[in-house]
Amino acid sequence: MTDKHAKIVITGAAGLVGQNLIVELKQQGYSQLVAIDKHAHNLEILHTLHPDVHVVRADLAEPGPWAAEFTGAACVVQLHAQITGKTTDLFVRNNITATDHVLAATRTASVPYMVHISSSVVNSVAKDDYTNTKREQEEMVVASGQRHCVLRPTLMFGWFDPKHLGWLSRFMARTPVFPIPGDGKFMRQPLYERDFCRCIAKCIETEPDGEVFDIVGDTRVDYVDIIRTIKRVKKLHTVIVHIPIGFFAFLLKVYSLFSSKPPFTADQLKALSAGDDFKGIDTHAVFGVKQTPFEEAIRESYTDPQYSHIVLQR
Repeated sequence: MTDKHAKIVITGAAGLVGQNLIVELKQQGYSQLVAIDKHAHNLEILHTLHPDVHVVRADLAEPGPWAAEFTGAACVVQLHAQITGKTTDLFVRNNITATDHVLAATRTASVPYMVHISSSVVNSVAKDDYTNTKREQEEMVVASGQRHCVLRPTLMFGWFDPKHLGWLSRFMARTPVFPIPGDGKFMRQPLYERDFCRCIAKCIETEPDGEVFDIVGDTRVDYVDIIRTIKRVKKLHTVIVHIPIGFFAFLLKVYSLFSSKPPFTADQLKALSAGDDFKGIDTHAVFGVKQTPFEEAIRESYTDPQYSHIVLQR
């Protein structure tokens, strides 16, 4: 697709990837963007930042008039996903049921192309509600007959992040002591959101047919070194303290009793220490996207004057 004025529908548009993607697509000249999401607060942030984007508040797990938005679309970018939650039914509702409805809407509207955002967890050794439903979601897209490509990103960080590194960054700024599970030497391959969004934009432009791309952060870095980098970039004086993994897991379970949306769950701790080593494509060779050096990306994420202070609700 080369027409920058063609209609592009983005589901889950008010989330972390969606907010970054809209910034990127507008910078590249795309002018007819439709943003669908059910989260009123985050949609309001999107609308305030981008009054020119057509915003639709809708729960995709429920059939509704939102499906009419797909009429005339040249491409759908499917971003909606349940990432954390306490019960299995939340993941089924938002990763399976909603996807079934979106695929039905693309069929009805004869949408020519979809970019589906899956996750590196489909290759993971971990087994949890998120991993299981993301695998099934990807299988649904592949089996649907919808012309598509699939992108599987690893753990991401960047502007607007209410979870993961964004939450850790804000927590570190508020606390004199920062706990690290065990020795913290859990290798991660964090992916900078803006780099990932440039890969999505290239897929919208070139429409690779039926291809699956594992998108992995170029930098292999231990969890403890990620924390140290955030501390250095933000010029914080927080003391980093190592505590046993078992005790850390216990504290997370206790915290989850008092919080409906814990920022870091026992399942995620298991995934953190699972020892996954993801293999990804060369984003520069495939998409022409040279990944931003890790420390520079961390600095941009958490000190940028325009966007670093804006945090989505979870």
